[in-house]
Amino acid sequence: MSSILRTGLAGLALIGLGSCGDEMVSRNSFESQYAVARNALEGGQYDRARRSYQKLLQQAGPLAPRLQLEYAHTELRAGNYEQAAQIASSLARSQKGLARSAALAVQGTAQHELGLQQLSEGNTAAGQQNLTAANNALQEVLKSNPDLDPLGAMAGRQAKISSRLKRL
Repeated sequence: MSSILRTGLAGLALIGLGSCGDEMVSRNSFESQYAVARNALEGGQYDRARRSYQKLLQQAGPLAPRLQLEYAHTELRAGNYEQAAQIASSLARSQKGLARSAALAVQGTAQHELGLQQLSEGNTAAGQQNLTAANNALQEVLKSNPDLDPLGAMAGRQAKISSRLKRL
């Protein structure tokens, strides 16, 4: 079979898939949008990930908390610490157990980075406030779900925060 014929048949197959029922298209569309968002996050394409997660959250249903956590993580990795902290904090207030701890871990990390940024800019009061909030969030995670820190990185971050707060 020639490559032109194969390409044409593949195109017809894709057109046929596009005409399937709304439910199948909707589910496949959500799954493909999620794949785009997740791949963008993992690939460092934070603007693309942000846009994708924002679209997904409009139709997330019971997956909303998971997507909000990934969206907060996107903002954190993009260096948008204030936005990441707000999203994660809001999520933590609405969750319990492991889901709350996961949100608090992102919140604490974002507030730590934001606090350090504020301190370097000479904004001591705001920096101290964010470091205190970060310390509290990470302490709760480490107390409630220590298994979320198998290598001790979170405990190390919390210790650095605590030490910095003592010097302020």
